Amino acid sequence: MTNASLAPLLTPAKELAQALRSQGYAVASPETVAEIAKVKPENLQNLTQFWEGLPRDPYLKDGGRYRFRRHASYAIKGDHLNLVPHRAHWQSVDYNALHGGIERWFEPMQAALLNDPAWQSLLLGLAQVLNGLKPVTTWFVEAHQFRIDTTDGIGRPTPEGAHRDGVDFVAVFLLNRVGIKGGETRIFDAQGSAGLRFTLDQPWSLLLMNDERMIHESTPIQPVGDYGYRDTLVLTYRSTGFQDSPNRGQQ
Repeated sequence: MTNASLAPLLTPAKELAQALRSQGYAVASPETVAEIAKVKPENLQNLTQFWEGLPRDPYLKDGGRYRFRRHASYAIKGDHLNLVPHRAHWQSVDYNALHGGIERWFEPMQAALLNDPAWQSLLLGLAQVLNGLKPVTTWFVEAHQFRIDTTDGIGRPTPEGAHRDGVDFVAVFLLNRVGIKGGETRIFDAQGSAGLRFTLDQPWSLLLMNDERMIHESTPIQPVGDYGYRDTLVLTYRSTGFQDSPNRGQQ
């Protein structure tokens, strides 16, 4: 892996679209994320309370008990954020060899989070950035709350390994690291060998990627003491509709 660094260059808000265009990814500070969302940093930090008590992910094929999550889906048209009826998360095996090909029904996000103005501003602000790269009529957005913990002695943020998500853009926000080591982010050029490795450690720092160009993964976490966890938010933006099982509507 080339261009390795544990402290990536940070991209200011006004240069995010150009960074995505030229190199396929950008890393942004919490202050930049707040600027994109047009909210105060403390308003974003207030959202982290909703990562407590996430339901366990029942679909892990490695038998693990280390992943917890909630899920929501939106359609964004212009400045209008529309929550769509709760739906399954589905990925093709082409993008997720481990968990692809099945409908995964995760528990919905809590209403208090969905109704929070900072939350809504974050999704809309990111859509505005992406509109500068790819003007679309509607962004189909999936939001995933994750907690990876060390219940099993080790937690795997990406048990499927290095992957793409089958969308246009992926945003990964680090919300919290408590009592852990590991959890290094690795991204690779899908068409070559160039890569970057770093560790997001500031709450609300962001990795933003063009999913068609970049492959990504996070290394396992281990506890420093008796127990630890890593909280993230993943937002995916797709311009051609949600990914759905080809069997949907035939049942």
